[in-house]
Amino acid sequence: MRTSFLTLLLLACGGEEKPTPVVEKPAEPPPGVAVDKARLAAFGALPARMEATPASPAAIDLGRALYYDARLSKNQDISCNSCHQLDKSGVDGNPTSPGHKGQLGGRNSPTSVNAAGHFVQFWDGRAADVEAQAKGPVLNPVEMAMPDEASVVKVLKSIPGYKPMFDAAFPGEADPITYDNMAKAIGAFERGLVSPAKWDQYLGGDDAALSDAEKQGFNDFVDAGCTACHGGTYVGGATYQKLGLVNAWPDATDLGRFGVTGVETDKMVFKVPGLRNITQTGPYFHDGKTASLDEAVQKMGHHQLGKALTDAQVQSIVTWLGALEGKLDPAYVAKPTLPESGPDTPKPDPS
Repeated sequence: MRTSFLTLLLLACGGEEKPTPVVEKPAEPPPGVAVDKARLAAFGALPARMEATPASPAAIDLGRALYYDARLSKNQDISCNSCHQLDKSGVDGNPTSPGHKGQLGGRNSPTSVNAAGHFVQFWDGRAADVEAQAKGPVLNPVEMAMPDEASVVKVLKSIPGYKPMFDAAFPGEADPITYDNMAKAIGAFERGLVSPAKWDQYLGGDDAALSDAEKQGFNDFVDAGCTACHGGTYVGGATYQKLGLVNAWPDATDLGRFGVTGVETDKMVFKVPGLRNITQTGPYFHDGKTASLDEAVQKMGHHQLGKALTDAQVQSIVTWLGALEGKLDPAYVAKPTLPESGPDTPKPDPS
């Protein structure tokens, strides 16, 4: 047997021949889910506030107090926060909300969070902005049931602590406690109800902000055609759309925008809701009759897109929708100490 020189050398040195170690190359990690960045151009990150002209801190503070003040209702038991609860992503979780004497409204109360960025307010778009929207529920007999604007102003003027707050929020006005100014202040507060999510981090360039499952969910959302209505900063909230565009919606009791315009083509047309925090703001649609988000996605596939989405597709899309869930600034939405009633403040009226 031929002995190698290396073997003889090792034996001479009292050693033994050792096999050359085999270094295994580590397995390549599975490729991550890729998102075509061109698809992101249809979306936008949340702003710090939803306004063109910054509101003063005094106006925001006043609006915060008014948002939580149940004395703006006839029986002094319902505030803006009753139906749009800021510790519950701006909703109350009910199909339709109870109002004065327990009366139920006809439509689901949409979230107030991120709503100021939408192009109109209410399901039928009858208010142009959150300032106009704030005027509606206070005088609605089913909701807060105040009889008229003068009655609201009377209550506000009877609460001594509100005068300096209105003076600071609307400086230079001889008589700043008005119904319009009440609504402007509430709007100033609501324009700060933004809830940034990890989706915003992803849009800002942090690729690791989303999991592979969330990225796949986004791809499935786009591939299904959902972006035809749900795009932009608020993932919706920017257009009207006929509910039942491809396959008729089964319940045509509420004709939507037709009730505002009387135009035949507006039958079953509603404002497209934004999808931010959608995992937290059920039940869904204008009637609040759909409890499950999975079911809501299935219905949209069938009625709006004419597609039978598989359970896997639905679950994937819902996974991405979870990435739209954000948090409000706790300090911004904390309930303030409200000014005390005065001796002339009207008492609750349950009638």
